[in-house]
Amino acid sequence: MKSTLAVLVLATAAQAADLTHATVVAPPGLTGPERKAVELLVDAVRERTRITWNVAAADPGTGKPVVTVARAASGAGLPAEGYHLRTFDHGGAPGVEITGNDERGVLFGVGGLLRALEMRRDSVTLPGSVDVRTAPKYPLRGHQLGYRPKTNSYDGWGVPMWESYIRDLAVFGANAIELIPPRSDDAADSPHFPLPQMRMMIEMSRLAKEYGLECWIWYPAMDPDYSNPATVAAALAEWGEVFRQLPRIDAVFVPGGDPGHTEPKYLMALLEKQTANLRKYHPKATMWVSPQGFNAPWMEEFFELMDQHPAWLKGIVFGPQVRVNLPELRKRIPKQYPIRFYPDITHSINSEFAVNDWDVAYAQTEEREVINPRPLDDAVIFRGLQPYAEEGFLTYSEGCNDDVNKAVWSALGWNPDVDITQVLRDYGRYFIGPDMADDFAQGLLGLERDWRGALLTNSGVDTTVAQFQDLERRATPQQKQNWRFQQALYRAYYDGYLRTRLMDETQRERRAMERLRTAPAIGSAAAMAAAEGELAVDPLARAGSELRARVFELGEALFQSIHMQLSMPRYAAIDPGRGANLDLIDRPITDADWLRRRFSEIRALDSETARRGAIDGILNWSDPGPGGFYDELGDPLNRPHLVPGQGFEKDPGFFHTIRTGFGSRRNTPWRVSWYRHAEALYGNTLQLRYTGLDPAAHYKVRFTQAGDSTPRATRLVANGKYEIHPMRKKDAEVKPVEFAIPPEATAGGTLTLEWQPNPEEAGNGRFVQVPEVWLIRER
Repeated sequence: MKSTLAVLVLATAAQAADLTHATVVAPPGLTGPERKAVELLVDAVRERTRITWNVAAADPGTGKPVVTVARAASGAGLPAEGYHLRTFDHGGAPGVEITGNDERGVLFGVGGLLRALEMRRDSVTLPGSVDVRTAPKYPLRGHQLGYRPKTNSYDGWGVPMWESYIRDLAVFGANAIELIPPRSDDAADSPHFPLPQMRMMIEMSRLAKEYGLECWIWYPAMDPDYSNPATVAAALAEWGEVFRQLPRIDAVFVPGGDPGHTEPKYLMALLEKQTANLRKYHPKATMWVSPQGFNAPWMEEFFELMDQHPAWLKGIVFGPQVRVNLPELRKRIPKQYPIRFYPDITHSINSEFAVNDWDVAYAQTEEREVINPRPLDDAVIFRGLQPYAEEGFLTYSEGCNDDVNKAVWSALGWNPDVDITQVLRDYGRYFIGPDMADDFAQGLLGLERDWRGALLTNSGVDTTVAQFQDLERRATPQQKQNWRFQQALYRAYYDGYLRTRLMDETQRERRAMERLRTAPAIGSAAAMAAAEGELAVDPLARAGSELRARVFELGEALFQSIHMQLSMPRYAAIDPGRGANLDLIDRPITDADWLRRRFSEIRALDSETARRGAIDGILNWSDPGPGGFYDELGDPLNRPHLVPGQGFEKDPGFFHTIRTGFGSRRNTPWRVSWYRHAEALYGNTLQLRYTGLDPAAHYKVRFTQAGDSTPRATRLVANGKYEIHPMRKKDAEVKPVEFAIPPEATAGGTLTLEWQPNPEEAGNGRFVQVPEVWLIRER
């Protein structure tokens, strides 16, 4: 049976079916989840049209429009969760029949119809005729819904909002949710919580049970020493109390790290006991584990334990910070254990699937949990990796910023070959309205394109702003209050303002550098004062002020509509990197702050000669001298010697591809070139390759190291055999360091420099991070 989840293929030659006055025929024998599906159908139509469809147990008679909802006869051998959706003639009136293969099939059949309907004020129509049989490709298609402080919106949601959102996920084919227990790597409370965490967890588990959806728990093992029997006993009691209170649990997933850091042999022993603990309250529930955050020795220990085929364990989860890629994990894990994918769809930097070659201006302002529709990237990630995780997926999410991505992943989980643009049209039709379906879909694709390439030259950003401004002018009052519409507007206006700023401030910096070049003629003090004047921005007359003002208006609207926390002082967000990018909207995105700091340092020098020399250092920062080379490794357009690897299309997890990373913002201003870097993940190395060198010359290498605040150690080797320096932790302060290159390494006219990670490192995998490299010819 063919799987499909995009809007149903409609016969355009057929007349649209007018279902405005339809009756929903639902037989009395429907189960509880099937009755909830009928409620969803009626409520969704009413919310969008002001029309309340009648629900009847029997056909109201021919000549009247009907929508029938039923389940196929048991024992029919139909694929799980599938459905048959068809139109038919009902005595001269339109009829629609939804027949689910099982309970969930009824729910997803209702979702299929809702995605296809054109619902307007006081009108419901179905364009054309329909006859589709469909079932999902992957058995697990879900999303993590963490009611905890460390989110950008979820902690402000009450039970009605959660029910509405879980319904929305089901309409696009999701069959599972994943909850987080009260104790995790979070604060004990949130000022936004409408209910205590345990009580809300119970309510969300209840909702999953009522709708017939799977309920998973992401449960970190956070205690420091599980080799201690007392620690294990306490954990069994704590977890058992959570298990006891939840109405439904289908599975528990325990990450190996982040949070928690337990040697595999102790972790697996704990989980064997926790599995028995779980089954006291939920006899059919299963246990899953991920080797997250393990270093190389622990990873091998984990594989050895898996080769013992633990009977209590159901499967393995592949997610962030697993140091082998998914295809290799599938090879190393015994086939009896299915693999579940845990893709991070919510973060844009410093994450499992960071935005490929993102512009540093975006990274410094929009940050880690920005509203992030990435439909085309999602398709690349899914189609490249999901086939190795046969169980399916539950995504990693920290809030509603990734809402579009959830819909796309759900659609791909149903049909991996689905047309992504059509999924976005379904999204626009169902959530925004049929008259904006295509325009909204194209706008979402535009937002993803805004993040491609250099922001300074990406005029498509301006086009996207114009497209959404046109939608805004056409929008009804109800659409303007729609949080999904507001999210897209927020991103478009933010991107547009940022580009306007960048163009203005880049010009200011160029003029400032010209002023510095006058130092020999007018003196260093006057040149620096003139440069500072060029860099100064009047807050009351900044470029793009109207765009900026609209961003703030939309930020307020999103707090009111969906409790999105886009600012710490305004909306009590937990951190700027957790979605509060209103607080970062004016953050420096050029070298202006670093220049001001350098000017202060230069003024303190004791001679004019020294001051002019320091100014020359600024002006000629990237000049490697005659016969030398400079690579700014965080700039995709300025790293000609980098060995890039396979590339995002073939390696979306960047296991064998160098990716652009971004450093943590420090109190001391940095150059832009220090905020971005090239990074190699896990056990991979970062290589630069040079050709055409002078065999008779002597060279030295100069480089800077920045990135994460953790002082990780790397080793630098030339041509695979000449050690330039042994394992060395990067300095706390970013500054150029230099090392001689042995003449033997360049005697053949070529050179490969390789930064190698420490195999003992564990954690996030970002072990090699290098912003800049100069290869300097000395003589």
